[in-house]
Amino acid sequence: MRYTESHEWIECKGKIGTVGITSYAQKELGDIVSIELPKVGQMLKAKHEACVLESTKAAADVYAPVSGKVVAVNEALKKDPSLINRHPESTGWLFQIELSNPKEADSLMTEKEYHSLIS
Repeated sequence: MRYTESHEWIECKGKIGTVGITSYAQKELGDIVSIELPKVGQMLKAKHEACVLESTKAAADVYAPVSGKVVAVNEALKKDPSLINRHPESTGWLFQIELSNPKEADSLMTEKEYHSLIS
């Protein structure tokens, strides 16, 4: 996994990356109650808004960690947004993106670098 300063993670397998928010971000937001996911086929730019999470505390933008095309969204979240609260770094993933430039992911933080940021 790679991480952003705005607390998103991405796990890449080939040219497809799965994106979500970190456990740290979820704890800061509180219980997520609603999610506005991107549309499949939508083009996203790195560091630009990809979707919106609404929690009991506030609404928060989620930014694309890399540029590319959305190829899937986590349909389970539409029925049960609380998946993000329970499993933000696994089954609570948000969307999958086909990376337009796989090298972009290399510039993101490693797990060790991210943990240094939040500790």
